[in-house]
Amino acid sequence: MSATRQWILKFIVVMLLAAALSLKPGQARGQEGIVVESPQAVVDFGRSITFTAKLKAPLPIQQASLLFRGINEEVTRVESLQVAEDGSVSLMYDTSLNVFPPFSWIVFWYQATLADGKVYTSEPIKTQYKDDRFPWRQISQANININWYAGDDAFAVSALDTAGAGLLSMKDFVPISLTDPIDIYIYSNINDLQDTLLLGGRDWAGGHAHPDLGVVLVAIAPGVSQFTEMETLIPHELAHVMLYRALGDKYYEQMPWLIEGIASMVELYPNPEYANVLESASRNDTLIPMTDLCASFPADSGSAFLAYAQSQSFTTYIRDSFGVSGLSRLISAYSDGFECELGATKALGLPISQLDARWRETVLKQNVAGVALRNLSPFILLLALVLIVPLWGAIDLMRQRRKRAAQSK
Repeated sequence: MSATRQWILKFIVVMLLAAALSLKPGQARGQEGIVVESPQAVVDFGRSITFTAKLKAPLPIQQASLLFRGINEEVTRVESLQVAEDGSVSLMYDTSLNVFPPFSWIVFWYQATLADGKVYTSEPIKTQYKDDRFPWRQISQANININWYAGDDAFAVSALDTAGAGLLSMKDFVPISLTDPIDIYIYSNINDLQDTLLLGGRDWAGGHAHPDLGVVLVAIAPGVSQFTEMETLIPHELAHVMLYRALGDKYYEQMPWLIEGIASMVELYPNPEYANVLESASRNDTLIPMTDLCASFPADSGSAFLAYAQSQSFTTYIRDSFGVSGLSRLISAYSDGFECELGATKALGLPISQLDARWRETVLKQNVAGVALRNLSPFILLLALVLIVPLWGAIDLMRQRRKRAAQSK
């Protein structure tokens, strides 16, 4: 689907939502032929969404349907309804097989064919597919909402402060938006988060962001290590949201190592294990070629952790070597659709494979002898030029002497 059509669809959904929000609670009017009373969508996270309402119309309802989709989805789901004598309708939708991302927004509306043969559609209503398994509490400041269920108020305030500090830490090379809301959900342990992601159709992760929804999910247990975990996880996931808001759909054109590398660079407390795993992989010659990380990260957790460590170090090397403007040029090149190697060549003058070799030599100290020889080569060339003139003169002088000696015999 073209970008223009995608934009039009999103615009229509936004306009429909704006119209829906102007209605009185508990009622959604249609096209002068249908009124939806007491619409509800009850979420049983990971299992189902139960839609109920009462349809009112001036003529008998011949047929009725429920239409719904995720707010950023392009495909609308349609389910037929049985209408009771009093107009009541009910549908339980199985979300264990047809998943929605956790905390995403769902738009739904009703459609009815009346006895006059005409089809009438109600205004849309939105509901959030919220993880209802936990007693969420919320604290907010500016456009940041912290949602948590374990720990005291001080725990939430620390998370809010960390989010603000994280935004400040990335402002020099990630455009910051302070208008659209950001919802940060803090799970108290990794198992709760993993269950949520799996129920939402996601794989393993220590944290996760839905950039297009402005939703961040992290696992942080209240206790002595909460501050370092906050300073690692929250800025990292916030960077994904900010990058998406700056790039729009071009966010998905970026190389995985670049997006994750930037997100890792803005961590207020960088993961100390990154240096250890890089040293070990470099010593054992098990580093992942950076060109392999242009497509995707490995599926298993051990290799994925190495991929994150390499991305953080490699992206930092590019920033240190080419400046923030170099990173910006690289993002722009990938946004323009250039593939991994060609995009780097256009932005930085070198393909990723050569940058990879230089990163290994400069940061990981591989091929020390070769680096030393390359660094000394200009001086060796200059020395050769300095010495070659007198050396050539001495050789010529010896030849002249031999020639005169031969003539005198």
